[in-house]
Amino acid sequence: MKLLNNAWDEVLGAEFDKEYYQNLRRFLNEEYASKIIYPKAKDIYNALRYTPYDAVKIVILGQDPYHEEGQAHGLAFSVNTHIPIPPSLANIYKELHDDLGIAIPNNGYLVKWAKQGVLLLNTVLTVEKGKANSHKNKGWEQLTDAIISKLNDKNEPLVYILWGANARSKKALITNPKHLIIESVHPSPLSAYHGFFGSRPFSKANEFLVKNSLMPIDWQIEDIHG
Repeated sequence: MKLLNNAWDEVLGAEFDKEYYQNLRRFLNEEYASKIIYPKAKDIYNALRYTPYDAVKIVILGQDPYHEEGQAHGLAFSVNTHIPIPPSLANIYKELHDDLGIAIPNNGYLVKWAKQGVLLLNTVLTVEKGKANSHKNKGWEQLTDAIISKLNDKNEPLVYILWGANARSKKALITNPKHLIIESVHPSPLSAYHGFFGSRPFSKANEFLVKNSLMPIDWQIEDIHG
């Protein structure tokens, strides 16, 4: 099944044929037909489309998509260009500024990161409007565990950035000693002051990439005008 039109189709082909995934597809068809679900169906797999398997350098794991209108577009922590920056992303930007001196942009559209090899992956890829975690335990976790495991198999060194308990629970899947794991509490306002601020994940990730002869990430998101 050609979902993504890049190497992920082959990497995940066996998953798309499994019963749990077929059940998930049926569930989603019913949900999209009867409720307001985010992101739009065409955007569900944007993380994998923007960041092909061979291009992944860094994995940032989120929980599930933003659940208010217009926010989610398939990349963890990112929002569409015309949407106010959510609190967790505002804290990510604050840490980025403190860590690397990056200017805080006027938008939360993180496609630039994705196109450089930062896989912005939620562990659950859909959500019902206004109901965080509403698509938990419907099959997404099995697919995203497979994604994490397939990336773990890569010979090229990767960085995994795990923020919060949900993301950190995936640490057991990352067994390849070539990879770097950076973990802390979640950047949400509830926890950011308990170990996220000051953790310097962005400079640590870039230092690791450079040490392994890989291009560092340009984390600066440009302002959008007009």
